Amino acid sequence: MTIELPVAARPATSGLQGVIKLAVLAVGGQGGGVLTNWIEALARSQGYSAQATSVAGVAQRTGATIYYIEMAPGSVAQPVFSLAPAPGDVDVMIAAEMMEAGRAILRGFVTPDRTTLIASIHRALAVSEKMVPGDGIANADEVRAAAETAARKLVMADMDSAAVRAGSVISASLFGALAGSGALPFPRSAFEKAIRASGKGVEASLRAFAAGFDLAEQGERPEAAPAMEAPAEPQGPGKTLRAWNALAARVSQLPAAVQEMAVPGLRKVADFQDTAYGAEYLDRLQGVLDRDSADLGYELSREAAKYIANAMVYDDVIRVADLKTRSSRFGRIESQMGSQDKLMTLTDYLHPRAEEIAGLLPARLGARVESSPKWMARLDRLFNKGRRIRTDSLRGFLMLYLLGGLRGWRRRSLRHAQEQAHLDQWLDAALGHLPQCYGMAIEVIRCRRLIKGYSDTHARGHSKFDKVMQGARMVATREDGPQWVARLREAALQDETGAALDGALKTIRSFAA
Repeated sequence: MTIELPVAARPATSGLQGVIKLAVLAVGGQGGGVLTNWIEALARSQGYSAQATSVAGVAQRTGATIYYIEMAPGSVAQPVFSLAPAPGDVDVMIAAEMMEAGRAILRGFVTPDRTTLIASIHRALAVSEKMVPGDGIANADEVRAAAETAARKLVMADMDSAAVRAGSVISASLFGALAGSGALPFPRSAFEKAIRASGKGVEASLRAFAAGFDLAEQGERPEAAPAMEAPAEPQGPGKTLRAWNALAARVSQLPAAVQEMAVPGLRKVADFQDTAYGAEYLDRLQGVLDRDSADLGYELSREAAKYIANAMVYDDVIRVADLKTRSSRFGRIESQMGSQDKLMTLTDYLHPRAEEIAGLLPARLGARVESSPKWMARLDRLFNKGRRIRTDSLRGFLMLYLLGGLRGWRRRSLRHAQEQAHLDQWLDAALGHLPQCYGMAIEVIRCRRLIKGYSDTHARGHSKFDKVMQGARMVATREDGPQWVARLREAALQDETGAALDGALKTIRSFAA
């Protein structure tokens, strides 16, 4: 997308008559330094004096590096360059990610009288967004709206995808967008010459440059929605396939509204354990369906189909090891890293707690160990330490592969017994509101969303779930009880510490006492 204010609305700028000021906001791995070097080399090759500086941020998406370039034509005698950009004094702003564009606008680097803003619309989620238990992703539409108002000329497109398709990185496509924007008084050939002079990854960089140039000139073309891939046909021994086909036939008899969630739910549960476990899933779902009503659209059963599957597919040590050794995971990582023709090492970080180890033990033995502070302390000393395992090595891969192959043992373990007991209690609590309060039953079913993840994340989710269920009991007889349970659940998803949830519970206690 390229937007430019009408010429009549554009005041004359003094920046382009003398020193040209250009800033780049990028984070680690996006090639901001390479982009800066190209721009500086480009300016010098065209007879301009140039200076480039950088103010380093913190790596791993907790802060961006600001690269700043000033350039002046040879007609400017002894130019004096600044070391950092100033608000209201930037001619070209390049943001290597959507939220970096928003930060540039907030800091005053983008102004309607002079700034050309070039931004990639893709997202690289910040740590603060990932930490939120619920949906913490910032609203990119608000940034786009602000950019359309703040910039004199706006070039926005998915520069990252364009670079990946070309086999390069985003710095090259952003350089092409800079050329295509016409913000600098240099021909395209000069930009390409700067890439060739670098001598590294030239052909791939030129392809990404061309893609960025076209996006700046022509904008993004609307793409047809990708066709939904049909699920892979199940494969296995004849006995297993016959059992699966029987389960599929059971699902096909469910109401259409329930099938939509039950089909992927069944696949997820059977993949986690086996077809017998899939039959247990359908039995539990049928227990909910028997108490549901077609007049209400089977909404309760639809929600149950989703959350019962999630509850039955919990993240234990076996599950984590299994997922880390699947070929699909290695293929995905290779694709994301662009390492198909390169050597790649893969190191996984594991930090099991004593609870995870005790959970692997037989149910009775594990319960005795878990109830013994002495034994838990011993397990903690032995296992509660960070481990880095090279899963690209034979030894590391086999260690996790063998652990992931213990799914046949899972049903005998303490963790499985605990999860099944909790699942039954949760379903009983939800169905206990029928038939008096259908809405309350639905909201209690949805509360299972709070329990997710592994190790400490799972423990925090359980704690929040228990608090929300406590609040649900306090408002069970109120007409607005379902709304209060929904508020509690959303409060629990707002922050990791549960501060918002504690505040919501205080409010309930104030009128439920």
